[in-house]
Amino acid sequence: MSTVIVALDGARSRSLAAELETEGLRVLRATREADLPGLLPGSDAIVVPATRDVLTADLVAACDHAAVRILALGGADSRLLARFGLVDRLPDDAAGWQVAAAIRSNAAPAPRPDGPAPRVTAVWGPHGSPGRSTLAILLAIEFTRLGRRTALVDADTVAPSLALLLGLGDEAAGLAAACRRAELGGLDPAELTRLSASVDSSAGTLDVLAGINRPARWPEISADRITTCLQVCRTWAEETVVDVAGEADADEEVTYDVFGPRRHAATTAVLREADEVIAVASADPLGISRFLREQAEVRRIAAPTPLTVVVNQVRPGPLGLDARGQIRRTLERFAGVTEVTFLPHDPRAADAALLHSRPMADLVPRSPLVAGARELAASMAPRDPSVSSADSSRGSSRVARLLRSTRGVRGG
Repeated sequence: MSTVIVALDGARSRSLAAELETEGLRVLRATREADLPGLLPGSDAIVVPATRDVLTADLVAACDHAAVRILALGGADSRLLARFGLVDRLPDDAAGWQVAAAIRSNAAPAPRPDGPAPRVTAVWGPHGSPGRSTLAILLAIEFTRLGRRTALVDADTVAPSLALLLGLGDEAAGLAAACRRAELGGLDPAELTRLSASVDSSAGTLDVLAGINRPARWPEISADRITTCLQVCRTWAEETVVDVAGEADADEEVTYDVFGPRRHAATTAVLREADEVIAVASADPLGISRFLREQAEVRRIAAPTPLTVVVNQVRPGPLGLDARGQIRRTLERFAGVTEVTFLPHDPRAADAALLHSRPMADLVPRSPLVAGARELAASMAPRDPSVSSADSSRGSSRVARLLRSTRGVRGG
């Protein structure tokens, strides 16, 4: 039985509470604001008037922390509702059955029958800043540019950074609140829209679920919670790009004598749930060595999901003039990797993105790094089954092949 808090005044509170009880809901009435902190834990929803004196940032934050859905009655002040991302808006005189239907509704929009299936892409790389977050942002922007509704999720439980890289506040509820809602069975596309932040870019609007703002909060992103969250993301966005931590140890529990939450369970769960895994390595001896040590475990966890190897920050300094050749031969010899995507080192573009806290594709659209990520996203883009490529010569001309080989973005 769902529990709902009615935080209205006078006769309206009594009449709505009676109607909700008739609908089979357990009702708690908050006659004073001081009553709310004790009522929120264990509740599923709260009904409040959409007024500035009641609907405050503190109330929204408390509800997010307790994973309680907010149903606002009224909505004359649309800016107030938009500020908190509230989409569950009901008329001021909404009947009990309407409120009950909104509380119970977890329906997701039906996927387009003629379109590609929604997809979750995990971006992983070993420790040492190989560029996981940067590549995740670039891919999300390019998927958006291709016309796919895209969500970017920060599931890094060690060093989350997407909010800072995109100029978002790190106090947003984001993924942690979504995981709490998922555990209670109350997560749906409407809640994900409310909990996410919208980032406007040259490609369109990107939805971002910010990560935890302190590494100590990692227990809030458990394996079961994030698995459920990603399943709901498939009904919310066509492309979900997830940035994960570098550590991925599926056998972590054998090192403990007692059962409890696992620090890297989120990474393992995302790798298992993903439809595509992008494995990023840094183009230097240390980065390649770390990648070789850890990629086998990632392949084992993610199997049979395909894994695309991307070598980032390619430059002649650490490996000499034939950096690509050395990396390709090393990966083939020690990891059996025969197909590699190379992304060039572009420190000026990276510095500009850090300085302005904006996507690199907006600030330096002609960057070779942006061009490489764009080509990678295009190669990953789901193809329309109604369009046959048997008679198409697009990209197969001598000039096109020469351009691709000159860029050095795709090799094998």
